[in-house]
Amino acid sequence: MTEYGKTLRAIDTPIPGLTVWELPVHGDNRGWFKENWQRAKMVAAGMPDFGPVQNNISFNDAAGTTRGIHAEPWDMFVSVATGRIFGAWVDLRAGPTFGTAFTIELDPSRAVFVPRGVGNSFQTLEPNTAYAYLVNDHYSPDVDYPSVNPADETLAIAWPIPLHRAELSAKDRAQPGLADITPVAPQRTLVLGTDGQLGHALRTAFAGTSHVEFAGRADLDLASSDLASARRWRDYDTIINAAAYTAVDTAETPEGRVAAWAANVTGVAELARIAAAHNITLVHVSSDYVFDGTAPRAYRETDPVAPLGVYGQTKAAGDQIVSTVPRHYVVRTSWVIGEGRNFVRTMLSLAAKGVDPAVVDDQFGRLTFTSELARAIRHLIETDASYGTYNVTGSGSVCSWADIARRTFALAGHDPERVRGVSTAEYFGKATTPVAPRPVNSVLDLTKIESTGFHPADADDTLANYVRRETGEAYPASPDRELQMLDPA
Repeated sequence: MTEYGKTLRAIDTPIPGLTVWELPVHGDNRGWFKENWQRAKMVAAGMPDFGPVQNNISFNDAAGTTRGIHAEPWDMFVSVATGRIFGAWVDLRAGPTFGTAFTIELDPSRAVFVPRGVGNSFQTLEPNTAYAYLVNDHYSPDVDYPSVNPADETLAIAWPIPLHRAELSAKDRAQPGLADITPVAPQRTLVLGTDGQLGHALRTAFAGTSHVEFAGRADLDLASSDLASARRWRDYDTIINAAAYTAVDTAETPEGRVAAWAANVTGVAELARIAAAHNITLVHVSSDYVFDGTAPRAYRETDPVAPLGVYGQTKAAGDQIVSTVPRHYVVRTSWVIGEGRNFVRTMLSLAAKGVDPAVVDDQFGRLTFTSELARAIRHLIETDASYGTYNVTGSGSVCSWADIARRTFALAGHDPERVRGVSTAEYFGKATTPVAPRPVNSVLDLTKIESTGFHPADADDTLANYVRRETGEAYPASPDRELQMLDPA
Protein backbone atom coordinates (compact mmCIF):
# COMPACT_ATOMS: atom_id res chain seq x y z
CA MET A 1 0.00 0.00 0.00
CA THR A 2 1.42 3.37 -1.04
CA GLU A 3 1.91 5.70 1.90
CA TYR A 4 0.47 9.20 1.44
CA GLY A 5 1.56 12.48 2.99
CA LYS A 6 5.32 11.96 3.30
CA THR A 7 7.67 14.94 3.35
CA LEU A 8 10.30 15.07 0.61
CA ARG A 9 13.60 14.04 2.21
CA ALA A 10 16.75 12.05 1.61
CA ILE A 11 17.96 9.16 3.78
CA ASP A 12 21.61 8.11 3.71
CA THR A 13 22.64 4.46 3.32
CA PRO A 14 25.83 2.48 4.05
CA ILE A 15 26.83 2.93 0.39
CA PRO A 16 28.32 6.42 -0.14
CA GLY A 17 26.22 8.50 -2.52
CA LEU A 18 23.32 6.01 -2.56
CA THR A 19 20.34 7.79 -1.02
CA VAL A 20 16.74 6.76 -0.39
CA TRP A 21 14.16 9.41 -1.18
CA GLU A 22 10.79 9.71 0.52
CA LEU A 23 8.36 11.24 -1.99
CA PRO A 24 5.12 13.10 -1.23
CA VAL A 25 2.20 11.22 -2.80
CA HIS A 26 -1.25 12.84 -2.84
CA GLY A 27 -4.27 10.55 -3.15
CA ASP A 28 -8.06 10.39 -2.93
CA ASN A 29 -10.90 8.20 -4.20
CA ARG A 30 -9.69 8.72 -7.79
CA GLY A 31 -6.12 7.50 -7.27
CA TRP A 32 -2.88 9.34 -6.54
CA PHE A 33 -0.46 11.94 -7.89
CA LYS A 34 3.20 12.67 -7.17
CA GLU A 35 6.06 14.78 -8.50
CA ASN A 36 8.32 11.87 -9.33
CA TRP A 37 11.22 14.16 -10.37
CA GLN A 38 11.37 17.82 -9.39
CA ARG A 39 14.84 19.17 -9.95
CA ALA A 40 14.67 22.37 -7.92
CA LYS A 41 13.15 20.81 -4.82
CA MET A 42 15.33 17.71 -4.92
CA VAL A 43 18.58 19.59 -5.47
CA ALA A 44 17.64 21.88 -2.57
CA ALA A 45 17.07 18.77 -0.44
CA GLY A 46 20.50 17.37 -1.28
CA MET A 47 20.12 15.52 -4.59
CA PRO A 48 23.19 15.83 -6.84
CA ASP A 49 22.30 17.94 -9.86
CA PHE A 50 23.13 14.97 -12.05
CA GLY A 51 21.56 16.16 -15.33
CA PRO A 52 19.35 13.28 -16.52
CA VAL A 53 19.07 12.88 -20.29
CA GLN A 54 17.03 9.68 -20.69
CA ASN A 55 13.94 8.22 -18.97
CA ASN A 56 13.47 4.43 -19.03
CA ILE A 57 10.57 2.28 -17.83
CA SER A 58 10.64 -1.44 -17.06
CA PHE A 59 7.26 -3.21 -16.97
CA ASN A 60 7.06 -6.59 -15.22
CA ASP A 61 3.86 -8.62 -15.38
CA ALA A 62 4.71 -11.25 -12.75
CA ALA A 63 5.70 -11.08 -9.11
CA GLY A 64 9.19 -12.41 -8.58
CA THR A 65 10.72 -10.93 -11.71
CA THR A 66 14.35 -10.22 -10.74
CA ARG A 67 16.80 -8.03 -12.65
CA GLY A 68 20.44 -7.12 -12.00
CA ILE A 69 22.92 -6.67 -10.34
CA HIS A 70 24.40 -4.25 -12.94
CA ALA A 71 26.73 -1.30 -12.30
CA GLU A 72 25.97 0.87 -15.33
CA PRO A 73 28.36 3.76 -16.07
CA TRP A 74 25.89 6.53 -15.25
CA ASP A 75 23.98 7.95 -12.30
CA MET A 76 20.31 7.07 -12.03
CA PHE A 77 17.19 7.96 -10.09
CA VAL A 78 14.95 4.91 -9.71
CA SER A 79 11.32 4.92 -8.67
CA VAL A 80 8.12 2.88 -8.88
CA ALA A 81 5.15 3.99 -10.96
CA THR A 82 2.87 1.18 -9.84
CA GLY A 83 3.30 -1.90 -7.67
CA ARG A 84 6.09 -2.71 -5.23
CA ILE A 85 9.68 -3.88 -5.58
CA PHE A 86 12.46 -5.15 -3.39
CA GLY A 87 15.57 -3.18 -4.37
CA ALA A 88 19.13 -4.37 -3.81
CA TRP A 89 22.30 -2.37 -4.44
CA VAL A 90 25.95 -3.39 -4.21
CA ASP A 91 28.89 -0.99 -4.26
CA LEU A 92 31.18 -2.19 -7.05
CA ARG A 93 33.41 0.91 -7.01
CA ALA A 94 37.06 0.68 -6.02
CA GLY A 95 37.48 1.70 -2.40
CA PRO A 96 36.80 0.68 1.19
CA THR A 97 33.06 0.12 0.66
CA PHE A 98 33.49 -2.26 -2.29
CA GLY A 99 31.03 -5.14 -1.83
CA THR A 100 28.75 -3.30 0.60
CA ALA A 101 25.11 -4.26 -0.02
CA PHE A 102 21.93 -2.37 0.83
CA THR A 103 18.30 -3.42 0.39
CA ILE A 104 14.95 -1.71 0.85
CA GLU A 105 11.39 -2.05 -0.39
CA LEU A 106 10.18 0.61 -2.82
CA ASP A 107 6.67 1.73 -3.68
CA PRO A 108 5.49 4.94 -5.41
CA SER A 109 6.27 6.93 -2.25
CA ARG A 110 9.91 5.88 -2.04
CA ALA A 111 12.73 6.17 -4.61
CA VAL A 112 16.53 5.77 -4.70
CA PHE A 113 19.39 7.76 -6.22
CA VAL A 114 22.09 5.37 -7.47
CA PRO A 115 25.57 6.77 -8.27
CA ARG A 116 27.67 5.46 -11.12
CA GLY A 117 29.44 2.20 -10.29
CA VAL A 118 26.90 0.93 -7.76
CA GLY A 119 25.21 -2.29 -8.87
CA ASN A 120 21.45 -1.85 -9.24
CA SER A 121 18.85 -4.64 -9.08
CA PHE A 122 15.27 -5.29 -8.07
CA GLN A 123 12.67 -7.99 -7.58
CA THR A 124 8.96 -7.32 -8.15
CA LEU A 125 6.63 -8.08 -5.24
CA GLU A 126 3.36 -7.57 -7.13
CA PRO A 127 2.14 -8.35 -10.65
CA ASN A 128 2.01 -5.51 -13.18
CA THR A 129 4.80 -3.53 -11.56
CA ALA A 130 6.31 -0.62 -13.50
CA TYR A 131 9.75 0.59 -12.51
CA ALA A 132 11.15 3.89 -13.90
CA TYR A 133 14.63 5.36 -13.91
CA LEU A 134 16.23 8.59 -15.05
CA VAL A 135 19.84 8.36 -16.25
CA ASN A 136 22.41 11.04 -17.10
CA ASP A 137 23.89 9.37 -20.17
CA HIS A 138 22.36 7.89 -23.29
CA TYR A 139 22.22 4.12 -23.50
CA SER A 140 24.68 2.53 -25.90
CA PRO A 141 24.84 -1.23 -26.60
CA ASP A 142 28.64 -1.18 -26.72
CA VAL A 143 29.06 0.12 -23.15
CA ASP A 144 30.82 -2.39 -20.93
CA TYR A 145 30.11 -2.54 -17.19
CA PRO A 146 30.43 -5.12 -14.40
CA SER A 147 27.60 -7.30 -13.12
CA VAL A 148 27.61 -9.57 -10.09
CA ASN A 149 25.62 -12.75 -9.45
CA PRO A 150 22.57 -11.92 -7.30
CA ALA A 151 22.90 -15.31 -5.56
CA ASP A 152 26.48 -14.65 -4.38
CA GLU A 153 26.59 -15.84 -0.78
CA THR A 154 29.08 -13.14 0.26
CA LEU A 155 26.45 -10.49 -0.51
CA ALA A 156 23.86 -12.30 1.65
CA ILE A 157 20.91 -10.58 -0.06
CA ALA A 158 17.66 -11.85 1.48
CA TRP A 159 15.52 -11.96 -1.66
CA PRO A 160 11.84 -12.13 -0.58
CA ILE A 161 11.14 -14.65 -3.34
CA PRO A 162 13.98 -17.21 -3.45
CA LEU A 163 15.95 -16.96 -6.65
CA HIS A 164 15.32 -20.57 -7.61
CA ARG A 165 11.61 -19.65 -7.86
CA ALA A 166 12.12 -16.19 -9.35
CA GLU A 167 11.96 -15.08 -12.98
CA LEU A 168 15.62 -14.42 -13.74
CA SER A 169 17.48 -14.27 -17.05
CA ALA A 170 20.04 -16.93 -17.85
CA LYS A 171 22.61 -14.17 -18.27
CA ASP A 172 22.04 -12.86 -14.74
CA ARG A 173 22.20 -16.36 -13.27
CA ALA A 174 25.58 -16.86 -14.95
CA GLN A 175 27.19 -13.63 -13.71
CA PRO A 176 30.44 -14.00 -11.68
CA GLY A 177 30.66 -13.72 -7.94
CA LEU A 178 31.92 -10.65 -6.12
CA ALA A 179 35.41 -12.12 -5.74
CA ASP A 180 35.80 -12.17 -9.52
CA ILE A 181 34.66 -8.60 -10.12
CA THR A 182 37.15 -5.90 -11.12
CA PRO A 183 36.17 -2.82 -9.10
CA VAL A 184 34.87 0.15 -11.05
CA ALA A 185 37.53 2.86 -11.25
CA PRO A 186 36.56 6.50 -10.60
CA GLN A 187 35.70 8.61 -13.59
CA ARG A 188 38.81 10.24 -15.00
CA THR A 189 40.23 13.67 -14.29
CA LEU A 190 42.10 15.40 -17.10
CA VAL A 191 44.70 18.08 -16.29
CA LEU A 192 45.49 20.37 -19.21
CA GLY A 193 48.50 22.67 -19.54
CA THR A 194 50.97 20.43 -17.75
CA ASP A 195 53.90 22.09 -19.55
CA GLY A 196 53.52 25.21 -17.38
CA GLN A 197 54.35 26.08 -13.78
CA LEU A 198 50.95 25.19 -12.37
CA GLY A 199 50.80 22.10 -14.55
CA HIS A 200 54.00 20.80 -12.96
CA ALA A 201 52.57 21.43 -9.48
CA LEU A 202 49.35 19.60 -10.38
CA ARG A 203 51.41 16.62 -11.55
CA THR A 204 52.96 16.53 -8.09
CA ALA A 205 49.68 17.10 -6.26
CA PHE A 206 47.97 14.20 -8.07
CA ALA A 207 51.03 11.91 -8.33
CA GLY A 208 50.05 8.28 -7.88
CA THR A 209 46.35 8.96 -8.49
CA SER A 210 45.52 6.40 -11.16
CA HIS A 211 42.41 8.08 -12.55
CA VAL A 212 44.14 11.43 -13.23
CA GLU A 213 45.57 12.04 -16.72
CA PHE A 214 47.98 14.81 -17.69
CA ALA A 215 48.14 16.52 -21.08
CA GLY A 216 50.52 19.14 -22.41
CA ARG A 217 49.91 21.12 -25.56
CA ALA A 218 51.40 18.37 -27.72
CA ASP A 219 48.88 15.93 -26.24
CA LEU A 220 45.78 18.11 -26.45
CA ASP A 221 45.68 21.53 -28.10
CA LEU A 222 42.75 23.73 -27.10
CA ALA A 223 42.95 25.38 -30.51
CA SER A 224 42.42 22.06 -32.28
CA SER A 225 39.33 21.84 -34.50
CA ASP A 226 38.63 18.28 -33.33
CA LEU A 227 38.74 18.95 -29.57
CA ALA A 228 35.17 17.71 -29.14
CA SER A 229 36.17 14.27 -30.41
CA ALA A 230 39.70 14.18 -28.96
CA ARG A 231 38.58 12.12 -25.97
CA ARG A 232 35.67 9.88 -24.99
CA TRP A 233 34.45 12.72 -22.80
CA ARG A 234 31.68 10.84 -21.03
CA ASP A 235 34.43 8.87 -19.24
CA TYR A 236 35.60 12.07 -17.52
CA ASP A 237 34.28 13.68 -14.38
CA THR A 238 36.63 16.67 -14.14
CA ILE A 239 38.81 18.82 -16.41
CA ILE A 240 41.41 21.07 -14.78
CA ASN A 241 42.46 23.75 -17.23
CA ALA A 242 45.91 25.02 -16.33
CA ALA A 243 46.62 26.01 -19.93
CA ALA A 244 46.66 29.72 -20.74
CA TYR A 245 48.38 32.46 -22.71
CA THR A 246 50.21 34.47 -20.02
CA ALA A 247 52.61 36.78 -21.91
CA VAL A 248 50.90 39.90 -20.61
CA ASP A 249 53.07 42.40 -22.49
CA THR A 250 53.18 40.50 -25.75
CA ALA A 251 49.39 40.36 -25.60
CA GLU A 252 49.43 44.10 -26.26
CA THR A 253 50.90 43.51 -29.73
CA PRO A 254 48.71 42.67 -32.76
CA GLU A 255 50.02 39.10 -32.93
CA GLY A 256 49.84 38.61 -29.18
CA ARG A 257 46.28 39.89 -29.00
CA VAL A 258 45.16 37.22 -31.47
CA ALA A 259 47.04 34.48 -29.63
CA ALA A 260 45.72 35.54 -26.22
CA TRP A 261 42.10 35.55 -27.37
CA ALA A 262 42.53 32.20 -29.11
CA ALA A 263 43.95 30.45 -26.03
CA ASN A 264 42.14 32.23 -23.20
CA VAL A 265 38.72 32.62 -24.79
CA THR A 266 38.13 30.50 -27.91
CA GLY A 267 39.78 27.40 -26.46
CA VAL A 268 38.09 27.90 -23.11
CA ALA A 269 34.70 28.26 -24.82
CA GLU A 270 35.17 24.89 -26.52
CA LEU A 271 36.11 23.30 -23.19
CA ALA A 272 33.02 24.82 -21.61
CA ARG A 273 30.79 23.35 -24.33
CA ILE A 274 32.33 19.91 -23.77
CA ALA A 275 31.94 20.17 -19.99
CA ALA A 276 28.32 21.28 -20.19
CA ALA A 277 27.40 18.58 -22.72
CA HIS A 278 28.92 15.76 -20.66
CA ASN A 279 28.18 17.02 -17.13
CA ILE A 280 31.89 17.45 -16.42
CA THR A 281 33.27 19.67 -13.67
CA LEU A 282 35.46 22.35 -15.28
CA VAL A 283 38.21 23.92 -13.16
CA HIS A 284 39.60 27.11 -14.68
CA VAL A 285 42.45 29.28 -13.39
CA SER A 286 41.93 33.04 -13.47
CA SER A 287 43.96 36.11 -12.55
CA ASP A 288 44.02 39.32 -10.56
CA TYR A 289 44.41 41.06 -13.94
CA VAL A 290 40.63 40.92 -14.38
CA PHE A 291 40.50 43.87 -11.92
CA ASP A 292 41.75 47.42 -12.45
CA GLY A 293 43.39 47.53 -9.00
CA THR A 294 41.60 50.67 -7.79
CA ALA A 295 39.62 49.06 -4.96
CA PRO A 296 40.55 50.32 -1.47
CA ARG A 297 40.28 46.78 -0.03
CA ALA A 298 40.94 43.18 -0.99
CA TYR A 299 38.96 42.04 -4.02
CA ARG A 300 36.07 39.65 -3.41
CA GLU A 301 34.82 37.04 -5.84
CA THR A 302 31.65 39.05 -6.43
CA ASP A 303 33.38 42.33 -7.33
CA PRO A 304 32.81 43.47 -10.93
CA VAL A 305 35.71 42.94 -13.29
CA ALA A 306 37.38 45.87 -15.04
CA PRO A 307 40.52 44.64 -16.82
CA LEU A 308 43.10 47.19 -17.92
CA GLY A 309 44.86 45.29 -20.69
CA VAL A 310 44.37 42.58 -23.30
CA TYR A 311 45.51 39.72 -21.09
CA GLY A 312 43.08 40.75 -18.34
CA GLN A 313 40.30 41.17 -20.89
CA THR A 314 40.79 37.63 -22.21
CA LYS A 315 40.89 36.17 -18.71
CA ALA A 316 37.72 38.03 -17.74
CA ALA A 317 35.98 36.78 -20.87
CA GLY A 318 37.09 33.21 -20.15
CA ASP A 319 35.79 33.48 -16.59
CA GLN A 320 32.37 34.54 -17.80
CA ILE A 321 32.20 31.63 -20.24
CA VAL A 322 33.21 29.08 -17.61
CA SER A 323 30.63 30.46 -15.19
CA THR A 324 27.88 29.21 -17.53
CA VAL A 325 28.97 25.58 -17.03
CA PRO A 326 26.71 24.01 -14.37
CA ARG A 327 29.64 22.35 -12.59
CA HIS A 328 32.54 24.79 -12.49
CA TYR A 329 35.28 26.26 -10.33
CA VAL A 330 36.97 29.50 -11.35
CA VAL A 331 40.12 29.73 -9.23
CA ARG A 332 41.37 33.31 -9.23
CA THR A 333 44.95 33.89 -8.16
CA SER A 334 47.86 36.36 -8.32
CA TRP A 335 51.65 36.68 -8.31
CA VAL A 336 52.31 33.01 -9.02
CA ILE A 337 55.66 31.38 -8.22
CA GLY A 338 56.44 27.88 -9.48
CA GLU A 339 59.08 25.80 -11.18
CA GLY A 340 61.07 27.39 -13.99
CA ARG A 341 61.96 31.07 -14.31
CA ASN A 342 60.16 33.21 -11.76
CA PHE A 343 60.55 36.41 -9.75
CA VAL A 344 62.07 34.80 -6.66
CA ARG A 345 64.66 32.86 -8.64
CA THR A 346 65.56 36.03 -10.53
CA MET A 347 66.12 37.87 -7.23
CA LEU A 348 68.28 35.04 -5.91
CA SER A 349 70.33 35.05 -9.09
CA LEU A 350 70.88 38.82 -9.00
CA ALA A 351 71.74 38.74 -5.31
CA ALA A 352 74.36 36.05 -5.86
CA LYS A 353 75.89 37.98 -8.79
CA GLY A 354 76.19 41.21 -6.82
CA VAL A 355 73.53 43.05 -8.86
CA ASP A 356 71.49 45.65 -6.97
CA PRO A 357 68.07 45.59 -8.64
CA ALA A 358 65.39 48.24 -8.99
CA VAL A 359 62.02 46.67 -8.21
CA VAL A 360 58.49 48.07 -8.38
CA ASP A 361 57.20 49.28 -5.01
CA ASP A 362 53.74 50.67 -5.83
CA GLN A 363 51.92 47.43 -6.69
CA PHE A 364 50.60 45.34 -3.80
CA GLY A 365 49.50 41.75 -3.34
CA ARG A 366 50.50 38.33 -1.99
CA LEU A 367 52.59 35.60 -3.56
CA THR A 368 50.90 32.38 -4.60
CA PHE A 369 53.09 29.31 -4.85
CA THR A 370 51.89 26.77 -7.37
CA SER A 371 52.03 24.02 -4.74
CA GLU A 372 49.39 25.91 -2.74
CA LEU A 373 47.30 26.59 -5.81
CA ALA A 374 47.35 22.92 -6.78
CA ARG A 375 46.47 21.94 -3.21
CA ALA A 376 43.48 24.30 -3.26
CA ILE A 377 42.23 22.90 -6.56
CA ARG A 378 42.40 19.34 -5.27
CA HIS A 379 40.63 20.44 -2.08
CA LEU A 380 37.72 22.01 -3.97
CA ILE A 381 37.26 18.90 -6.11
CA GLU A 382 37.58 16.30 -3.39
CA THR A 383 35.41 18.08 -0.81
CA ASP A 384 32.62 18.78 -3.31
CA ALA A 385 32.72 22.45 -2.43
CA SER A 386 29.91 24.56 -3.85
CA TYR A 387 30.56 25.46 -7.47
CA GLY A 388 31.58 29.01 -8.30
CA THR A 389 34.54 31.40 -8.16
CA TYR A 390 37.19 31.22 -5.42
CA ASN A 391 40.14 33.48 -4.69
CA VAL A 392 43.31 31.53 -3.89
CA THR A 393 46.61 33.17 -2.90
CA GLY A 394 49.04 32.80 -0.07
CA SER A 395 47.83 34.24 3.23
CA GLY A 396 49.56 36.71 5.52
CA SER A 397 50.84 40.23 5.03
CA VAL A 398 50.28 42.30 1.91
CA CYS A 399 53.56 43.30 0.24
CA SER A 400 54.93 45.18 -2.72
CA TRP A 401 57.24 43.51 -5.22
CA ALA A 402 60.12 45.45 -3.70
CA ASP A 403 59.19 44.09 -0.26
CA ILE A 404 59.30 40.55 -1.60
CA ALA A 405 62.63 41.19 -3.30
CA ARG A 406 64.15 42.51 -0.04
CA ARG A 407 62.75 39.56 1.90
CA THR A 408 64.24 37.16 -0.65
CA PHE A 409 67.65 38.85 -0.38
CA ALA A 410 67.52 38.63 3.42
CA LEU A 411 66.49 34.98 3.45
CA ALA A 412 69.42 34.16 1.17
CA GLY A 413 71.85 35.98 3.45
CA HIS A 414 72.22 39.18 1.41
CA ASP A 415 71.69 42.81 2.40
CA PRO A 416 68.03 43.65 1.62
CA GLU A 417 68.93 47.33 1.30
CA ARG A 418 70.57 46.50 -2.01
CA VAL A 419 67.03 46.44 -3.48
CA ARG A 420 65.93 49.90 -4.64
CA GLY A 421 62.19 50.55 -4.81
CA VAL A 422 60.90 52.37 -7.90
CA SER A 423 57.48 53.31 -9.22
CA THR A 424 55.84 51.40 -12.02
CA ALA A 425 56.09 54.49 -14.21
CA GLU A 426 59.83 54.77 -13.58
CA TYR A 427 60.44 51.06 -14.07
CA PHE A 428 58.75 50.93 -17.47
CA GLY A 429 59.53 54.51 -18.45
CA LYS A 430 62.17 53.59 -21.04
CA ALA A 431 60.48 50.50 -22.43
CA THR A 432 60.73 50.22 -26.23
CA THR A 433 58.12 47.47 -26.58
CA PRO A 434 54.45 47.38 -25.50
CA VAL A 435 53.84 47.15 -21.75
CA ALA A 436 50.56 45.92 -20.29
CA PRO A 437 48.99 48.05 -17.56
CA ARG A 438 49.16 46.42 -14.11
CA PRO A 439 46.58 46.58 -11.31
CA VAL A 440 47.99 48.52 -8.36
CA ASN A 441 45.98 46.46 -5.88
CA SER A 442 46.16 42.71 -6.51
CA VAL A 443 45.10 41.64 -3.03
CA LEU A 444 42.38 38.95 -3.11
CA ASP A 445 40.01 38.27 -0.22
CA LEU A 446 40.36 34.66 1.01
CA THR A 447 37.22 34.39 3.14
CA LYS A 448 35.30 32.20 0.69
CA ILE A 449 38.00 29.55 0.16
CA GLU A 450 38.63 29.47 3.92
CA SER A 451 34.93 28.79 4.52
CA THR A 452 35.36 25.47 2.67
CA GLY A 453 37.98 24.31 5.19
CA PHE A 454 41.00 25.24 3.10
CA HIS A 455 43.52 27.46 4.86
CA PRO A 456 46.17 28.92 2.54
CA ALA A 457 49.68 28.76 3.89
CA ASP A 458 51.34 32.03 4.91
CA ALA A 459 53.09 33.36 1.82
CA ASP A 460 56.14 34.49 3.78
CA ASP A 461 56.58 31.04 5.36
CA THR A 462 56.29 29.40 1.95
CA LEU A 463 58.79 31.90 0.53
CA ALA A 464 61.25 31.08 3.31
CA ASN A 465 60.94 27.35 2.61
CA TYR A 466 61.32 27.98 -1.12
CA VAL A 467 64.47 30.05 -0.67
CA ARG A 468 65.99 27.44 1.65
CA ARG A 469 65.35 24.81 -1.01
CA GLU A 470 66.70 26.96 -3.83
CA THR A 471 69.78 28.39 -2.15
CA GLY A 472 72.93 26.89 -3.56
CA GLU A 473 71.43 25.98 -6.94
CA ALA A 474 72.60 27.65 -10.13
CA TYR A 475 70.26 30.30 -11.51
CA PRO A 476 70.12 31.03 -15.22
CA ALA A 477 70.85 34.52 -16.38
CA SER A 478 67.60 36.45 -16.88
CA PRO A 479 66.80 39.63 -18.75
CA ASP A 480 65.95 42.74 -16.76
CA ARG A 481 62.35 42.41 -17.80
CA GLU A 482 62.05 39.42 -15.46
CA LEU A 483 62.06 41.88 -12.60
CA GLN A 484 58.47 42.67 -13.41
CA MET A 485 55.61 40.48 -12.22
CA LEU A 486 55.27 36.94 -13.51
CA ASP A 487 51.77 35.82 -14.23
CA PRO A 488 49.81 32.62 -13.45
CA ALA A 489 50.40 29.68 -15.76
